[in-house]
Amino acid sequence: MDIIRFLKNWTLPVSMAAGTILYLIFAYTPVLEHAANFFDPIFDFIFPLFMFLILFVTFCKVDFKKMRPVKWHLWVGMFQVIFSLILVGIILAFGLKGNKLILVESMLTCIIGPCAVAAAVVTEKLGGNLTSMTTYTFISNFITAMLVPVCFPLINPDLSMSFIQSFLLILYKVCIILVVPMILAYIVKHYMRHFHQQIISVKDLSFYLWGASLSIVTGTTVKHICHSDATVGFLLLIAVLGLILCIIQFACGKGIGAYYGSTIDAGQALGQKNTAFAIWIAYTYLNPLSSVGPGCYILWQNIINSIELWDKRRKDEKK
Repeated sequence: MDIIRFLKNWTLPVSMAAGTILYLIFAYTPVLEHAANFFDPIFDFIFPLFMFLILFVTFCKVDFKKMRPVKWHLWVGMFQVIFSLILVGIILAFGLKGNKLILVESMLTCIIGPCAVAAAVVTEKLGGNLTSMTTYTFISNFITAMLVPVCFPLINPDLSMSFIQSFLLILYKVCIILVVPMILAYIVKHYMRHFHQQIISVKDLSFYLWGASLSIVTGTTVKHICHSDATVGFLLLIAVLGLILCIIQFACGKGIGAYYGSTIDAGQALGQKNTAFAIWIAYTYLNPLSSVGPGCYILWQNIINSIELWDKRRKDEKK
């Protein structure tokens, strides 16, 4: 029972540790090389499926009639837009190249990336407003879908895709991961009530699905770092910048939310990023090494989430 309680209380760090250890075992054990090659494409397929299921389960709990923008959505969205444009402006104004360009690109991916699909899951666990968070998830993904096709061709003019092609590609990926599970959840909630009750009766189902997916994305991040040609010092610099950005975004989000009585919601909305999506856009549009930024951001944001969840449990126990 103590082990089960420990796993429930520390799901996120346990998931990250499991993903790291399993990757290192399979990557550096010669006997397991064929098994590693076999499972690699399987995990690439499973991860988006986990994202889909997490959102589907989360949307099953949402009151769709109450989904509407609120004031803090505007200010958090403006932060994402303004700071993304500032970083793009710095790259263009100073003509950054080499490692300096990679550093700023890694920062850009951590800011321009949309709100994580799991942010609503963590927000619900922390006692925040699930419906308000879900609404902002849509807004944030739409902002990203507009910013990336505009900003990234300016940074990398050698891109083969046109503005319309880039915009539609990103919008398509967002719709598959975000819109389709919402439509299915709406259908299940209103027309398959018995199935809907079975889903929502499983406590914290979406949270544990997120824990499983976190193991996969952590293992993928470790893989990118291990196969990088950069020096350890440069990788550590990217990691530190990711930590600083993570703290700033969580703090600014909570500061914005404090004015509207939505500290938890706004903090998670701005601080918790869809790092898997950010890694994808870094590999697709920028220097692949810049993906280490959002890769490290996974670690920092989930450490902060784990601390927040621990603090929530501590306060609940006192009550």
